[in-house]
Amino acid sequence: MAPPPAIRIDNLAKRYAPGKGESGEGKQALKGVSFDVPQGGIFGLLGPNGAGKSTLINILAGLVDKTGGSAEIWGFDIDRNRRNAKRAIGIVPQEIVFDPFFTPFEVLENQAGFYGVPKAERRSEELLRAVHLWDKRDAYARTLSGGMKRRLLIAKAMVHSPPILVLDEPTAGVDVELRRQLWELVAGLNAQGVTVVLTTHYLEEAEQLCDRIAIINHGELIANKPTRELIGMAREKIVSVTVDKDLAGPPMDESFLKAEVIESRRLDITYDRDATTAGQVLALVQSHGYAIEDVTTREADLEDVFVSLTGGG
Repeated sequence: MAPPPAIRIDNLAKRYAPGKGESGEGKQALKGVSFDVPQGGIFGLLGPNGAGKSTLINILAGLVDKTGGSAEIWGFDIDRNRRNAKRAIGIVPQEIVFDPFFTPFEVLENQAGFYGVPKAERRSEELLRAVHLWDKRDAYARTLSGGMKRRLLIAKAMVHSPPILVLDEPTAGVDVELRRQLWELVAGLNAQGVTVVLTTHYLEEAEQLCDRIAIINHGELIANKPTRELIGMAREKIVSVTVDKDLAGPPMDESFLKAEVIESRRLDITYDRDATTAGQVLALVQSHGYAIEDVTTREADLEDVFVSLTGGG
């Protein structure tokens, strides 16, 4: 039997009250969202800005009250068993939030104290070593670089040894090298058995890291599939063809979704792979009097699917 889900969300809804001076019923941020997060994997939660991702995470964190539905974290209902639900999850927010006048060691010790972790069971040294900040343990947190602060937030979320770690846009605005370091850290935690939930705007990041991806748009769940299956939903394929002479224009055929001249002798042809094949596309190009000198193809990726499902959001 499969283990119970790490997180179970059932018909979750949230309507915000209208702001001061606003009329109407307020914004419906979540419209009855339901999905499970399996144990032990890396689960991607994607969607355009304003789709409802942060609202959902804040409900799980206990920072926002839902207006309908239910949610369980590690089998604990977030309303009926709030304390145990909170202990089962660690949240790494987008914003860098901690007291700048504490040292990294003090930040972790204080956070462990908030969760009631006895001094003998605290892991502050272990966590600081894991995020490569042990040499900064006695520095004021305000003196750390942006990348160090991000790593300290991950350590802070893990002080109570939660089985689930939620990262809300953890690599927003960071450079490529820091992004790589953060993902090595997260992959290491996942290898130790921690279930990871990730929101990100970097779709190639989600494609490489996540076992399964859910997409939310306008407060509604529009996809929830294994990553490879989701990518397989994209029916378009692009073949780039180099021919033996200058192109008079893009050769057109009803089987092409798009044909575009990129250079004088190279064109990109987009086609529906359910309706035709690359071989048939090349034969059609040759039938217009061109000899083919080189061919490359590109499979659809997660970005193609995302744009298709969200209408370019």
